Amino acid sequence: MKSWRRFVPLLLAIATALLPARGEGQQPSSLASVSTVGAQDLLVAPPGADWTSYNGDYTGRRYSSLNEINASNVRKLRASWIFHPGNSQKLEATPVVVRGIMYVTSANDTVALDARTGRTLWRHQRALSSGLLDDAAAHKNRGVAVWQNSVYMETDDAHLLCLDARSGALRWEVEYADKVKHYGATSAPLVVKDEVIVGTSGGDSGVRGFLAAFDAATGTLKWRLWTIPAPGEFGSSSWSGDSYLHGGGTTWMPGTYDPALNTLYWTTSNPAPDFAGESRPGDDLYTDCVLAIDPDTGKLKWYFQFTPHDLYDYDANETPVLVDLPENSVATGETHNLLVQANRNGFLYTLDRTNGKFLNAVQFLEKMNWAKTVDASGRPVLSGRIPTTQGTYICPGINGATNWFSPSYNPDTGLFYVIALENCNQFFADPKPFARGETYYGTGTKMPPDEQSQKVLLALSIPDGKPVWRYPQVGHGDSWAGTLTTAGGLVFFGDDAGFLEAVDAKTGDVLWHFNTGQTIYASPMTYAIDKIQYVTILAGSDVFTFSLPH
Repeated sequence: MKSWRRFVPLLLAIATALLPARGEGQQPSSLASVSTVGAQDLLVAPPGADWTSYNGDYTGRRYSSLNEINASNVRKLRASWIFHPGNSQKLEATPVVVRGIMYVTSANDTVALDARTGRTLWRHQRALSSGLLDDAAAHKNRGVAVWQNSVYMETDDAHLLCLDARSGALRWEVEYADKVKHYGATSAPLVVKDEVIVGTSGGDSGVRGFLAAFDAATGTLKWRLWTIPAPGEFGSSSWSGDSYLHGGGTTWMPGTYDPALNTLYWTTSNPAPDFAGESRPGDDLYTDCVLAIDPDTGKLKWYFQFTPHDLYDYDANETPVLVDLPENSVATGETHNLLVQANRNGFLYTLDRTNGKFLNAVQFLEKMNWAKTVDASGRPVLSGRIPTTQGTYICPGINGATNWFSPSYNPDTGLFYVIALENCNQFFADPKPFARGETYYGTGTKMPPDEQSQKVLLALSIPDGKPVWRYPQVGHGDSWAGTLTTAGGLVFFGDDAGFLEAVDAKTGDVLWHFNTGQTIYASPMTYAIDKIQYVTILAGSDVFTFSLPH
């Protein structure tokens, strides 16, 4: 009798796991049936109903197979719901959607929403960190990763959190870098197999960059790859004394992954100090690189450096996009496993991703004077313009020819879509020693009074990199929005005037736009529920979601 009492602790534990974090709202039935996100779910490419990672899938193409919204009906697109998460005026995340539930971040908060309506299901709150420098001090966060019944996020002070996907409850937490040394984090994690892979920010604060992988179930460190070699290691000749400890090369954006080659591709930031290279002679490995890594061991397979001995802050943290083409379609080599990156330095690079062989690089800016061209090995041929005490006029400027906001690639059109910035700055050099608690810049840049900046949406053919069409933007060049392309023959992007726009993927013809009324600092994504396609973008402080009338 009363034998049911022995089940009370178990029932209470189950009920607690299913309750919303912080006591918000009622538990919707959809959360009670959250399905496990397994390795096979993460391998789906291109994405369809679910958008399971920052770029949608491992390729980084931001190409969706959904086509309910297409060139013939996109003009009917309307706002379905808008959500204000609070805690940030400059949202930079791309939401993840799994089986009708959207996970989105705002600074150190993570929110689960009903992706049909925008209704809050749970919210995990974490206080903003103090004592941070540079980007980390701005509390930027670009999203989450998912695996099984867990949601992972990086905090501004470089902690990795594992949350219960059903309730938002904290399962475990790992401090993977020390904020006292001015490490931070701004990226979304990436799950590969049973590992959660994270990077750091802080390259301009004088840290030593690294990439780390943690067991997704337990949070145990599995490997760490330093991006600045220690004395005696290959590539250490640029780093004299203890300069390697402050050399930069941080890993502040998600990478991409080729499961067939079992290779992880991750990019690194500029060397430190930025504009003065006397303390770091040579190429400054592995800054401004794409690194090909064995995800099981963290061992480096190969690397390619875009801007050796960078004096311009030309981070290489733009997405390394994995593109497959038929054999013999690349004039410079018989390969179809390509890695394509529109780099901040103004060149579109194509590499053989099996071995890192350089195939070609094409200038995609009209204004460029830091380099003349790229030689047969992929090394830039410099013009001789470098930062000086008096200032030197250099193109592209400090924000680069493009930046971390996402490009996309549509296999149906064979076109690569990227937001470019035509902009030049005066670059100044004033070498100073590293000082704890201060940013590690060798001075900085200024905008000349008569300089005009302009954003341009470019469609570039792959593999030759030639421009097919261009769509100049109206604005001041201060947006930070990326692109999305779909099987519906569309490119969605945030323009320089605060609009989400849709254009024809083949021609660039404008088909639809919506004024968010805010500057956009994020990239769009798309998903489907019950065969209804939605498009979402974060603009300013809000989440905007659109669909066709039904």
